[in-house]
Amino acid sequence: MDDSPDKIGPDTTPKKSYGDRARSVAKAFTTKEGLIGNYDYAFLFKPNLPFMEKTRRAAPFFGLNDKLPVLLALLLGFQHALSMLASVITPPIILAGEGGVNLGTEDAQYLVSTSLIVCGLLSMVQITRFHIYKTPYYIGTGLISVVGTSFTVIPVASGAFNQMYQSGYCPSAADGTKLPCPRGYGALIGTGTLCALLEIGLSFMRPKLLKRLFPPLVTGPTVALIGIKLIESGFKNWAGGSGACAERPESGPFTVCPRIGAPHALPWGSAEYIGLGFSVFITIIICERFGSPIMKSCAVVLGLLVGCIIAGATGYFSNSGINAAPPVNFIWVKTFPLSIYGPIVLPLLAVYIVLMMEAIGDITATCDVSRLEVEGKLFDSRIQGGVLADGINGLLSGLLTITPLSTFAQNNGVIALTRCANRKAGYAACFFLLIMGIFSKFAAALVAIPSAVLGGMTTFLFSAVAVSGIRIISTVPFTRRNRFILTASLALGFGATLVPDWFAYVFTYSGDNRAKQGFFNAIVLVCETGFALTAFVAIALNLILREEVEDEVVDEILTANKTDEEADREEWRRIEGRKSSDDDIEKVGGGQKVG
Repeated sequence: MDDSPDKIGPDTTPKKSYGDRARSVAKAFTTKEGLIGNYDYAFLFKPNLPFMEKTRRAAPFFGLNDKLPVLLALLLGFQHALSMLASVITPPIILAGEGGVNLGTEDAQYLVSTSLIVCGLLSMVQITRFHIYKTPYYIGTGLISVVGTSFTVIPVASGAFNQMYQSGYCPSAADGTKLPCPRGYGALIGTGTLCALLEIGLSFMRPKLLKRLFPPLVTGPTVALIGIKLIESGFKNWAGGSGACAERPESGPFTVCPRIGAPHALPWGSAEYIGLGFSVFITIIICERFGSPIMKSCAVVLGLLVGCIIAGATGYFSNSGINAAPPVNFIWVKTFPLSIYGPIVLPLLAVYIVLMMEAIGDITATCDVSRLEVEGKLFDSRIQGGVLADGINGLLSGLLTITPLSTFAQNNGVIALTRCANRKAGYAACFFLLIMGIFSKFAAALVAIPSAVLGGMTTFLFSAVAVSGIRIISTVPFTRRNRFILTASLALGFGATLVPDWFAYVFTYSGDNRAKQGFFNAIVLVCETGFALTAFVAIALNLILREEVEDEVVDEILTANKTDEEADREEWRRIEGRKSSDDDIEKVGGGQKVG
């Protein structure tokens, strides 16, 4: 396990001259070894069909610092980009749509484009690993640790936007229709930028102390509840949309989804919408069962592609937005008024705690699949650099008009599947993300995807988030103390998730004191956000409840019966042996026992 280039102290190795670097680049692009190499490219594309012979030869493993052919780096980088594409575009589409701040098509296209660009740029920060001058600290992991827009912020944002519309912070029409609210989106990213300082500060603590304060006992149920809450949004879109049409009104423009006048609009829950969603879902399953390695890691995107083809062939697509979109796009083409919205400060602090613990777990997994050390000073330095970069990326993303980012875990599966942990593949992935984002026609096509197709994909992704939380919980020893903490925290979390308005009528204040009203709104928002409630309760109980002696996990509980089992087995062996011996004697004596 060679981590040699990423030293904790100053790098004293000889620096390559510009001439040496130029010759190295020229060799990579002008020789067969540098351009193509001897890699078995068919391995990536060979499907797993029942009648095909299974390959028994493993593909070569490319470590962090091994030489990687240019073509292979581009191919694997494209695979990394595709594997994270669906996750990167989903949050901006949801938050800009009817389930968020109801922005127009142009704004939604801008956010999707910018999300791809920002994720490409800030992933480079994680992959590169910068040393902070005259300190033992770093920014970045130096691994293929790519970042993308986080799902974790969606439940908080959805609750905050509903509160903004109810309080008049965001405008509504006379009939109650929610109007576009760029001010609300600006408040979300502005507050997120401020709250990112928490993760930046925590990054300078020792990783062991962070894990002690925020163990899997805290992060597991929190992540699981985030996924469970998000599945509601995915299922609503699967049935036609998550906006006003989901209420199935009997009159008005939303009697059908997405609205009257849209291509092939149908009432929410129509069989056609359910079928479209299933076309995506089933394609994902087929790719996992029969697909080649590159298909398996891109199964979600392929499912989305199949759903789009069916939707396009049956008239669900409108190309007006694609035709009207500009050829290219970049950051700050559109801006939003940044502000601080007090009620979402506490929930967003909980979000950044979750993002930090996710980053620690993902970086550990990346080191493992990259065949690097998962303990020691260098590993701790990678954790510190990764968490610091995660916090800085959260701060920068708000200034770049995008919601908080998180370190992605799905790329660890790509590393394990393709056996390539080389940073060149990570840089290639960043390059493809930038290209996808800059050419805004691509983003416009993504925004035009029907809600039912998007819902079939996002339901799968959101369920994967919930399963990640369950996996984290499975690492917790089920002592009496830990079961009690899980029970207490999940009781409130599940309740707030299933009955989100349970705390809406506790405070009856209706005066003019905006500070007081904002304080009450903050409490209500925390209590109605299931995962935030679970996180705060689990943190508090984990700190105040001590582990007792009788809480220690015992591998096997001994009883009187179990204690005597070995003796019983020994007795039966003696009996069986004596019986076998007697039978032999009978045979020798012609059927007569020899006494």
